[in-house]
Amino acid sequence: MTATEHYNMRRKLKLILCTTLALVLLTGCGAEQAMKKGDRFYALGEYFDAATQYRKAYSQTPSKERALRGQRALKLADCYRRINYTQKAIAAYNNAVRYKQADSLTHFFLGQQLMKNGQYKEAAKQFQQFLDSLDHGATWVQTGDGGAAARRAAALRSYEQLARNGLRSAQMAPEWKKQGSDYTVKRENLFNSRRADYSPMLAGEENNQLFFTSTRNQARGDEYSGITGTKNADIFVSTKDDKGKWQHPEVIDSELNTDFDEGACSFSPNGKTMYLTLCTTNPDYPRYATIVTSSRSDAAWSKATQLKLTRDTLSAYAHPAVSPDGQWLYFASNMAGGLGGYDIWRVRLTTSGTGGVENLGAPINTPGDELFPTFRPNGDLYFSSNGHPGMGGLDIYIARVSDNVSSKDSLAQHTVGFTLTHPGFPLNSQGDDFGMTFEGMKNQGYFASNRGDARGWDHIYSFYNPEIIQTVKGWVYEKDGYELPSAQVYMVGNDGTNLKLSVKGDGSFTQEIHPGVDYVFLGTCKGFLNHQEQLRVEPVKKSKEYVLQFPLANIMAPVLIDNIFYDFDKATLRPESETALDQLVKLLEENPNITIELSAHTDYRGSAEYNKRLSQRRAESVVNYLIAHGIAHDRLTPVGYGKEKPKEVRRKLTERYPYLKEGDLLTEEYIKALSEEEQQEECNQLNRRTEFRVLRTTYGLFGN
Repeated sequence: MTATEHYNMRRKLKLILCTTLALVLLTGCGAEQAMKKGDRFYALGEYFDAATQYRKAYSQTPSKERALRGQRALKLADCYRRINYTQKAIAAYNNAVRYKQADSLTHFFLGQQLMKNGQYKEAAKQFQQFLDSLDHGATWVQTGDGGAAARRAAALRSYEQLARNGLRSAQMAPEWKKQGSDYTVKRENLFNSRRADYSPMLAGEENNQLFFTSTRNQARGDEYSGITGTKNADIFVSTKDDKGKWQHPEVIDSELNTDFDEGACSFSPNGKTMYLTLCTTNPDYPRYATIVTSSRSDAAWSKATQLKLTRDTLSAYAHPAVSPDGQWLYFASNMAGGLGGYDIWRVRLTTSGTGGVENLGAPINTPGDELFPTFRPNGDLYFSSNGHPGMGGLDIYIARVSDNVSSKDSLAQHTVGFTLTHPGFPLNSQGDDFGMTFEGMKNQGYFASNRGDARGWDHIYSFYNPEIIQTVKGWVYEKDGYELPSAQVYMVGNDGTNLKLSVKGDGSFTQEIHPGVDYVFLGTCKGFLNHQEQLRVEPVKKSKEYVLQFPLANIMAPVLIDNIFYDFDKATLRPESETALDQLVKLLEENPNITIELSAHTDYRGSAEYNKRLSQRRAESVVNYLIAHGIAHDRLTPVGYGKEKPKEVRRKLTERYPYLKEGDLLTEEYIKALSEEEQQEECNQLNRRTEFRVLRTTYGLFGN
């Protein structure tokens, strides 16, 4: 080699070394910048964006820098865990272990991720390794000041309890899966998309609407969430058509949905108020989930407004659920005073707002997370937890009132005295299972799960359990009128049941009942007389629904007594009148503080004097029947009006007689002006009637 060639070779080698060094320096600089970006995203709770940066930094970290790669793998694993990328989280945790950067909590979290992946034996080993490490970690409690040491000790006790439950879960889950249950579960692809779909909630008088949360592409806004990597969630709704078939879901087209995250909705018993979770974002500091409300006007939902629960603005409030009686709002929160992680709390709902939050405590809450409370209409509380023994991820649990309280009182009336049930497989799985909603009293409906989804996205499933259930469905309405949605029904049973039931917008209510129990139902509404029904429930071999009617008499308007019959041109009551008269006796017994005017009316034919005498005798015949059956005479005033008070047409009557209009007065002139003889006779029949109206509502209250 000549001197020139040797010189050129040295220059090339030097250039290669300089280039390699520059690349190493640039790579290291790029990794550090990615870590700083990742840390900023992490501080804001934007775990998807943080994971993107941590993954970039990890890939740019030389393999020989084992400690640094392990530390970055640990941060990456933490993000994957939080966004449900289970398999990627497992791989990242294993890298941290491989590079010897794992602490005891690494084994705990790895155990949880292995549970969610169905790797129960491997999960048990990780939980055991964490528990074995606690003896060696006892000195950690002594470090720092007294307050820090106490908090450290409390945290370790919480993790220890969760690890022991995790170890038990790893042992029990395979047996649960082997045993199975009566539940049938099916993925409902009509409701699902290629993104996350969760928290279904049935609504409507006939459960003909299904609301749910989705991050599908049809959600509002153009940006993708730094938390999940998908579009911010909106609330969608699917509706059944006239044939009972679900239609393709559509986003709610109103001010309810915004460019932020909305989801996990619940409804007041009358269906007019929606409670939902709202998560706003801010590029400069974390924003916490809040609970907001929306009101329905006609068919549209209003812009949501925040529901003030506490003065704490640094905690999250999510997953609202209204109790069946409408008196309590249950929700999940990580605010101070709980047992750890997210707990289930409740707050009373009043006409003037909310008042006084309460933590449900043990056994419902644990040091883990309790989320997504929801109610079955019979009062059972369903919720999801990763703190109780389960099959992996969030499992569904049922909280029922214990026998030592009142076996038929709903949980909504208690904060203590209930037991927990794990419904087993396949309702629960190795993934996250949550967000139950029920089709009436039946043990069937919908829920969400991310089982089998490698990306951790949730989807909607249906469930069915063939329980033998007996229910009562009641209808409260104005006698000779329409439904009374503001009515309430009191339900009392000889087994200790004592419930106050609200009715839906159509005046109906549905309640579970139990064999061998005698029930009394009292229908009430302001401005109306009470109506009582009794029911004896016998054992059955298949599900059965009883139907009760509660026609309430209006205190301010005359009430028609149907099916009162007299002999022709006489005041003698015919035997077929007894059923209606006995119902009137029952009504007066159920409302002992009223006095009534009992009136009889005739049509316009015949002289006014004769009609008035005949109607007076007929009114007296009814009063005499009531007195003979135990009603005090001074509560009854018989009046015969003859043809003096023609019937006034009410709206309900126009449905039966379309040629009549609300407010029409069936006078002689009106009837004679009708062109058809049949219509004239129908109006004359309507005028020939027996009615009562309430005179007083204080009889016997003040010694009279």
